[in-house]
Amino acid sequence: MAMKKENYIYTNTVIVGSGVAGLFTALCLPSNKDILLITKEELKDADSYLAQGGVCVLKSIDDFDCYYEDTMKAGHYENNPDAVRVMIESSQDVIQTLVDLGVEFDTEDGGTFDYTREGAHRQNRILHYKDETGKQITDTLLSMARKRRNITFVTQTTMIDFIEKDNECYGIVCEDDFGEMGAIIARNIILATGGIGGLFLNSTNFPHITGDSFALSLKHGVELQDMNYIQIHPTTLYSKKKGRRFLISESVRGEGAILLNENGERFTDELQPRDVVTNAIVEEMKKFGTDHVYLTLPTMTSEEAAKRFPNIFEACKDEGYDITRDAVPVTPAQHYMMGGVKTDINGATSMKYLYAVGETACNGVHGKNRLASNSLLESLVFAQRAAELIALDKSVKNDKFPDIDLKSYPKKEVREKEFRELIMNEIRRKDEDFYAKWCNNEGEC
Repeated sequence: MAMKKENYIYTNTVIVGSGVAGLFTALCLPSNKDILLITKEELKDADSYLAQGGVCVLKSIDDFDCYYEDTMKAGHYENNPDAVRVMIESSQDVIQTLVDLGVEFDTEDGGTFDYTREGAHRQNRILHYKDETGKQITDTLLSMARKRRNITFVTQTTMIDFIEKDNECYGIVCEDDFGEMGAIIARNIILATGGIGGLFLNSTNFPHITGDSFALSLKHGVELQDMNYIQIHPTTLYSKKKGRRFLISESVRGEGAILLNENGERFTDELQPRDVVTNAIVEEMKKFGTDHVYLTLPTMTSEEAAKRFPNIFEACKDEGYDITRDAVPVTPAQHYMMGGVKTDINGATSMKYLYAVGETACNGVHGKNRLASNSLLESLVFAQRAAELIALDKSVKNDKFPDIDLKSYPKKEVREKEFRELIMNEIRRKDEDFYAKWCNNEGEC
């Protein structure tokens, strides 16, 4: 039996996800558009909060060629050159917008920005706020969004289907924590659900980030791109406990941290691209038959490290390590999705009125391997562009959307298994070697 249309929720725009990309899109949309932002858990349970290192910016025009080349080289030159140029050229304006909104970044004694450097960057061009850059930006955006009367938040609500007909998206079907389902009809549907870390045994992501947008895109024929381009972060705090892995930011290596093997020997250049460092660590673990290597920060005192990296310093201390003196065990873990729902440089997908932003989207800016601290910038730049495209769209949308039978949807556990299999099969189809190396762990990623 179809759901009665008078029971649908109607809004101009629905955004799925409460991280930087979703929030900034909402803030950049015109204030006369009603926006409903839903999220799977609580508003702050987004991977954006976990971003430690920082956000890149073009310091001056003199750095453009170097920044462009660093991004392309890290991505193995499989990047979309147009997307890379747009991101870099837009960076200063986006950062200024953040500052105007109240975002704080660390400064030097004279008040100028304190730029740091991470792997594969040849210049210091990364802005940061201690080791909580993502939290600083996301908290500020959320605070501003809560003041907007046109933005409504709904938590503990999961998107379980697209409402679409003839390759036009009309909305989404949702389920809350009590198992109640409903339909949201909107002119614009924006996917900002993050990546797929929740499908992996070892990941820096929140466990509920399970790639729902990708599974539904596969079900409905929305074009995906490079689903096998999944970044493994070299250094997460080693633990035998289950759950999310604590990331030790690349910026620690940017400030002088080195990697050591079981014999206490340094074995790689720590500021190479992430995939290169990860492979070096994997080879070292194979050589010694271990499941971790070690990281130490000899260039700072305990007091300096506690000030520059307060969360990382405390997390290591809680495990009994002083990162400036001790060899802290670290191991690679799944971190970031470079592929995803294919979009143009304005966030438009292959389905009309359906957009994707942030880690969910793939506009090709990252190529095969993301350059450190480009993720927050990419999310902000292309979220803003998606909002601008939506604001300018004057097309007439067909209002004859299909009926929805809520009783036709399987139970949560059946649906989650189906979604997982869809995504894993696509990764395996694209790259059997990656699947075998990182995804085929006793039936679990």
